[in-house]
Amino acid sequence: MTSPELLAPAGTPEHLETAFAYGADAVYAGQPRYSLRVRNNSFKDVSALGAGIERAHKLGKQFYLVSNIAPHNNKVRSYLRDLEPVIEHKPDALIMSDPGLIMLVREKWPEQPIHLSVQANAVNWATVEFWRRQGISRVILSRELALNEIREIREHVPEMELEVFVHGALCMAYSGRCLLSGYMNHRDANQGACTNACRWNYKEVQRSQDQTGDLIATSANTVETFEPKEILLEEPNRPGGFIPAYEDEHGTYIMNSKDLRAVQHVAELVNMGIHSLKIEGRTKSTYYVARTTQVYRKAIDDAVAGNPFDMHMMDELEALSNRGYTEGFLRRHVPQEYQTYEQGSSFLGTQQVVGTISDADDRWLTIDVKNKFAPGDQLELITPAGNLRFCADAMENRQGEAMECAPGSGHIVKIPRPESLPENLNFTYLTKIFPENTKG
Repeated sequence: MTSPELLAPAGTPEHLETAFAYGADAVYAGQPRYSLRVRNNSFKDVSALGAGIERAHKLGKQFYLVSNIAPHNNKVRSYLRDLEPVIEHKPDALIMSDPGLIMLVREKWPEQPIHLSVQANAVNWATVEFWRRQGISRVILSRELALNEIREIREHVPEMELEVFVHGALCMAYSGRCLLSGYMNHRDANQGACTNACRWNYKEVQRSQDQTGDLIATSANTVETFEPKEILLEEPNRPGGFIPAYEDEHGTYIMNSKDLRAVQHVAELVNMGIHSLKIEGRTKSTYYVARTTQVYRKAIDDAVAGNPFDMHMMDELEALSNRGYTEGFLRRHVPQEYQTYEQGSSFLGTQQVVGTISDADDRWLTIDVKNKFAPGDQLELITPAGNLRFCADAMENRQGEAMECAPGSGHIVKIPRPESLPENLNFTYLTKIFPENTKG
């Protein structure tokens, strides 16, 4: 059985190094001005991209350049000029969605591999076959597909490489083609400037009507007295087709999707012959990249080896902050499985990063503290070589004086080095495990 590529996000060079340390085969990063994460992209110029591509190739890995905006005329005019110096660094593929830009790249650099972005919304085998005939080497399938539909595409177009998202944020839009941000504050998500308007906390305000009948706010303050609302919405022409909506003192999140988690379906995707499994999250933390890459690396290796699914991997992903998990459209569920109405921000998860290791010797680990923890807390060291749970029974400052706790970010403390810890502690994270009744 062929092992699929594990593709991880790289919003910064540090994310790139972390992804490769934890087992990714490839990373993807955005091209300045032409990707959908322009506001959160540390690869801001050609030299940074060139260094990232060179580093990936030195490690024997792949680097894909995301260039998938829906361009207006002004960006079409400058596109080839801005892309040319990046092409000289030989990215392993361009991830593109716009047919016009794809045409221009194929004409100027016919040997450059192109992967069709999920933004192009490929949902059937005929579309995949069309793009194969245009010289596209891989299609990133739309997130709206079920497993049986993915299998059918694989069977109809066996020559095409297929890539499937298995983890990360979802939008209440067709594979990211959202207009909310552009409508509400003139930041176009399809130009890379999404402000996540679907996650905002919407609250009721006092209102009245003006002379034309339009609603206007009569107070800048939210309604002071509030009773939680649990209502069912019904469209008159579809009696009985109820849609639940909830609002509490924090507001309502009627457009807020849960996060995708498909680790339990990795074996089936491997058996189909899917070429690449992709983790979303170029704006997430390096810890997120480490943890997701580690879990999906194990899932792929277990599937290829024929091992049964390890349910512990589901728990590992619960350690991350998330908006609640869903399988997305891979299997059909009731609507509540897709969407969360009560909270727009992420739940804390069962663990929290409390520090990174800045130094180590035979007796002590020196911790650059990120969040509060204390002796007696249940801890876990996340390392590329494997994870280790332990309880630190002591803590010192840099002068060797005992401490009752590490107060938070900006502090340096030392804790006893646990046994059986790997020698190489690069890209290691120290996490605190929350008691079950206090998580999140």
